[in-house]
Amino acid sequence: MKSLHILIFLLLLSLTNQALAAKDGSLKGQVLDGRNQPLGFVNVAVVKAADSAVVTGAIADIEGRFVIATPSPGKYKLKISMVGYQTLLTAGFEITAASPGRDFGTLIMQEDAQLLQEVTVQAMRPTVVAYADKVVVSVENTALAGGSTAYEVLSKSPGVWVDQDGNIKLNGKAGVQIMINGKMSYLSGKELQNLLQSMSADNIKDLEIRANTSAKYDAEGGAGVININLKKHEGTGFNGSVYGGYRYSELHGYTAGAEINYKLKAWSSYATVDVAERTHFRTNLMQREFDGQKDSRLNQNIREEGTRFVPTMRFGTDYELNKNHSLGLLAGISIYKTEDNLRTKALLHNGDTAEDIFIDARNISKSANTNSTINLHYLGKLDTLGSILLFDLDYVRLKSQDRASFLNHWDSLGTDSFVLVEQLLTDNPNSYDIYSAKADFSKRIGKAGKLDLGAKVSHVVADNELQFYSVFDGKKTLNDTKSSHFIYKENIYAAYASYATQLGEKWKINAGLRAEQTKATGNSTTLNQKSERSYLDLFPSLSFQQTISNNYQINYSYNRSINRPRYGALNPFIFYLDPYTWVTGNTGLKPQYTNSFAVTQVVNQAYSFTLGYAVTKDYMTEIPEQDPEAKTTVFMQQNVEDLKTWNATLVAPIQVSVRWQMNNSATLAYQHFSKEIEDMTLENEQLTFSVQSSHHVQLPKEVRLELNAAYQGPVAYGMYHIDANWGIDAGLKRSFFNDKLDVGLSITDIFKTRRIKGGTNINGNIIASKQYTGSQSFRVNLRYRFSKGAEFKASKRNVNLDEVNRAGGN
Repeated sequence: MKSLHILIFLLLLSLTNQALAAKDGSLKGQVLDGRNQPLGFVNVAVVKAADSAVVTGAIADIEGRFVIATPSPGKYKLKISMVGYQTLLTAGFEITAASPGRDFGTLIMQEDAQLLQEVTVQAMRPTVVAYADKVVVSVENTALAGGSTAYEVLSKSPGVWVDQDGNIKLNGKAGVQIMINGKMSYLSGKELQNLLQSMSADNIKDLEIRANTSAKYDAEGGAGVININLKKHEGTGFNGSVYGGYRYSELHGYTAGAEINYKLKAWSSYATVDVAERTHFRTNLMQREFDGQKDSRLNQNIREEGTRFVPTMRFGTDYELNKNHSLGLLAGISIYKTEDNLRTKALLHNGDTAEDIFIDARNISKSANTNSTINLHYLGKLDTLGSILLFDLDYVRLKSQDRASFLNHWDSLGTDSFVLVEQLLTDNPNSYDIYSAKADFSKRIGKAGKLDLGAKVSHVVADNELQFYSVFDGKKTLNDTKSSHFIYKENIYAAYASYATQLGEKWKINAGLRAEQTKATGNSTTLNQKSERSYLDLFPSLSFQQTISNNYQINYSYNRSINRPRYGALNPFIFYLDPYTWVTGNTGLKPQYTNSFAVTQVVNQAYSFTLGYAVTKDYMTEIPEQDPEAKTTVFMQQNVEDLKTWNATLVAPIQVSVRWQMNNSATLAYQHFSKEIEDMTLENEQLTFSVQSSHHVQLPKEVRLELNAAYQGPVAYGMYHIDANWGIDAGLKRSFFNDKLDVGLSITDIFKTRRIKGGTNINGNIIASKQYTGSQSFRVNLRYRFSKGAEFKASKRNVNLDEVNRAGGN
């Protein structure tokens, strides 16, 4: 049987009224299994009632929903099929000019017990599905997700790559933003890595990857958006699960937790508890050479070990005032206790062995962080035509206390031997208060149009203090030159309008405009420096979707976006790493703006090919500045004058057999950076190629095998050049006791090849580095599910606040 694929989901899912379905000329419905669980990716065929000849059809989406353009007038039936289930044939229905559409509501498919008992064939749902405007990656119940974090799952997704600083790239472009249940985050680098490593992949339903977005979304993000949809359960009854896992990656770690869901009449509530000790391991061989001193260099051997103890509790409840209006409350608290031990053994060559110096630097840091959040939510369905009103109020309080101790030991290796010992202490209390309110309104216009309007306001107060001490004879003395106090306040006012409609049978258009006014004040009370910023920006977006046939669509898109500096990057503090290395903020750091163009072709709702071009003005990246005389290096975020990116990405899933599914993706990208330094233009460019291939194989005895292989070619990253690397992961998973108990085993980076090697040369100041970040790990994970009453259905809900992520919270 040949299936013709078409999904018109965003504008049509809200149309649940039978009479309206009769007007919009479509066949729609949702397929569930015998336990009322969504049955994604089933085949839905429209056949003639007389002879069962196939006329048209579709593959249901991940939630089991389908929308099919109605055929010419006549009498038909729906034939729904999937391996492991009894074929469902609906009653006959007639399509006429007066009644061109039909809503089938909920359709139930029963398991084929005879088939399952005799041949034990298990249907494998696609883990990657391509649409004209996005790619959806199913994470739920995969073997490699067991015991993994959201960060690790993202790195294995089509077109996604994580660079050496933890920044996530999409289709070869930096500046991608992360959404959690539909809300934007502004994190990058280490802050984003920390957030995603705190999220268990066991609680992720799927990932939505969008290269370009509309005006409805926040303008933050220049390379696209990845939306992480977390599991949320609805339905009458009680259910939940408990889980636990162990991980070894040079260091020992574990995770354990439970989730409980309960719904009674109008009330629906859930609670989760998660306790984890996650580890961090890194080795780095770094060599620095200094301009004009070819015989002078600093060789460093760095080893870092860290642990993070993270207990987290979340609670949510929703109350249905009636069938059209509901209220919701979400609250959560996370407590982070971290300890990092970093030791640097360095040899400073000054051109004469008699002047060589050995430095032993030990850095021990401890921190205690508390993240408290509360969200009030309202949803109103204003009429039967799909008009919706949403309100969200959020308050977040982030508070942390960071303390660090630095013990530096200098030992002369020359004839004039000497030994110096220095002890330094830092105390860094900081807090963030974040307030946000937003409203969204959606209304149907005519038969095919949809208007979206919305507004948002946010207010952030960040208070960060750094107290720097020198220790002599056991007594602390405050160092005023290195201590500072920085207060940052920011207001963002945003409004948008977006309109989508159908132009004939072949074209859909979505046009929008978003305005964002930013007002910010940074006040360094120690330096008596105050900076103010106020800027208003417009962000247009435009997309055309062309349907060549039911199994071939093309999407043309353009949008303008912004990336604002992270709060910490604006802080003028000096964060000490070792006697020759520190990081400082940049109060003059400007936001970056990106204009992106893309053309995406989708075939059979499986294969997609995207061509994209983007120009970024004032691209933010790390630039090292070296002092040849003092032999020091300062790392600072600075603006690169220009970044141009070309990219081509292919996503090609292949169903090798009923038991073997392969998902492949490849990206070819060209990047060109330029930076003006000391009246000179520095350029860095690279044509790079990356490829990923993941395999899902159903073995005998109901064991599922997963393999993931990835290769990243040489890349340009700001003023750095990074060499190629590759790696292979593998996982096994089996369910017991009627799928109530899942047991998973996995190993990542089997051959320990994910090593980061690269460097930079800025006017003769050279940095070369070889890093290993503990990417090889062994994991075992268990999850047990329990329930009483009706089974639950996974759904999605917005629970994350954008501004929290720029502050480094979650």
